Amino acid sequence: MADHGFWNYARRAPEKLALVAPDGRHWTRGELLALCNRIVGGLRELGLERGDVLAIDSPNCAEFYAVWLACLQSGLYVVPVNWHLAPPEVAYILQDSAAKAFVSHERLAGECVKAADEVEFPVEGRIAIGKVPGFQPLSQFVDGRSAEMPEGRCAGAVMNYTSGTTGRPKGVKRALAPAEMDPDLLMGLFGGFLGMFGVQPEGDEVYICGSPLYHTAVLVQSGAALHWGHPVVLMDRWTPEEMLRLIDEYRCTTSHLVPTQFHRLLQLPEEVRAKYDVSSTRTMLHSAAPCPPDEKRKMIEWWGESIWEYYAATEGGGTMVSPQEWLRYPGTVGRPWPNAEVLILDDAGQTLGPGDVGTIYMLMQGTTSFEYKGAAEKTKKNRFYGDDGKVFFTVGDLGYLNEEGYLFLCDRKIDMIISGGANIYPAEIEAELLNHPKVGDVAVFGIPNDDWGEEIKAVIEPAADAEPGDALTEEILAFCQERLARFKQPKSIDYTDAMPRDPNGKLYKRKLRDPYWEGHERAI
Repeated sequence: MADHGFWNYARRAPEKLALVAPDGRHWTRGELLALCNRIVGGLRELGLERGDVLAIDSPNCAEFYAVWLACLQSGLYVVPVNWHLAPPEVAYILQDSAAKAFVSHERLAGECVKAADEVEFPVEGRIAIGKVPGFQPLSQFVDGRSAEMPEGRCAGAVMNYTSGTTGRPKGVKRALAPAEMDPDLLMGLFGGFLGMFGVQPEGDEVYICGSPLYHTAVLVQSGAALHWGHPVVLMDRWTPEEMLRLIDEYRCTTSHLVPTQFHRLLQLPEEVRAKYDVSSTRTMLHSAAPCPPDEKRKMIEWWGESIWEYYAATEGGGTMVSPQEWLRYPGTVGRPWPNAEVLILDDAGQTLGPGDVGTIYMLMQGTTSFEYKGAAEKTKKNRFYGDDGKVFFTVGDLGYLNEEGYLFLCDRKIDMIISGGANIYPAEIEAELLNHPKVGDVAVFGIPNDDWGEEIKAVIEPAADAEPGDALTEEILAFCQERLARFKQPKSIDYTDAMPRDPNGKLYKRKLRDPYWEGHERAI
């Protein structure tokens, strides 16, 4: 692994392509390396030292990677901020993380200025990609600084903040590697994530990144590609046809997607899909939510056996499944990857047998050990300590293992519906509803019912050619009667113009559910 790491590849072959930016510019390895090294010089002059924190609030761009690479070779924590957050939410992360430098993007100027002002962020630590009032432009920040490799290099790390879907987000903070550890060596190991799926260093691999870099999996995997010498084709705003065009043009082999993107790709007219050659795809990973089996099967039929799946979390992981295995066990998210373990526990902490649904716990070990910054009680609450000294964590997902040890997801525990004492999993209902041609997107959740405790509500974003209304509701409910047991059928349907999803496909279901529960108390 000592020969890997972006910085090694860039020094050996600076002329090779590193990045195709959203604006179409081709960045060589040498150009990206030079900017990265100049940023290190600027941060050191600001006084940032090993263990300090830099926050970046920016859409996808080449400079994002340059800042990230600078932090990873200078012992800093980098906090990627979800650029959809409101100024008070950004301000909270700046303050909670104790950031000493704040990099913003001119597209987010208004939000970033308000956030920085709210916490009285030091003016000298404000840096802008482009022009932001009161922030020093990055071009000026690096002007005149050395492009050579900095001295005293040491490995940094990313501190992601959890999404905050159930409260204030918390930083997932891991201990830094020892100061004497070569960043190239550590990041070469980091690139090994892709190796678990059969991806090899260099060669003709090309990674396409269509989701926001603030998302853990997106930065981990596209960053792993850079650290294994693969060019990255970076999208700013994902659209299904544009992804197909880029896959065709650059012969992309690898990516990370979510089930929502599969659904939108499959909704493209056949004549549009046929315009693009996707035969180059080899390892298109997906995760983040249960994937409707019918849709995954259609993707495999279209893209070939290149659709891999894994299950993990910001906090660690996980399981993985090849397309061949998935076709044998449709719906599974796989078996534990190397050196990982999975437990299914009941509410009393007892291990459950095959087929029994319980809370999913994953083994923490080595570099996956973490704490929620400033939240010792949350850290402890999400842990399970085995008799053999092993420590496991959960993110609240429910699932079961089959006889062969393959994991199947049911839903988030907080999303489970309890109606008349029966446990109902919305993900199963959503998967069926997505098979209806007039359903563009859907969310299913429980709402108050005086007799049953909860009843099933579906909120639907109609497909582009569908008209919401009573006729569509009757059609969809009739469809459900043919495909779902009576106790799983929605009792009512509401419509929305757009689901509250982030660009990576994560659904903020509480934004839909909470208004129905005002004045009521949920059982879970």
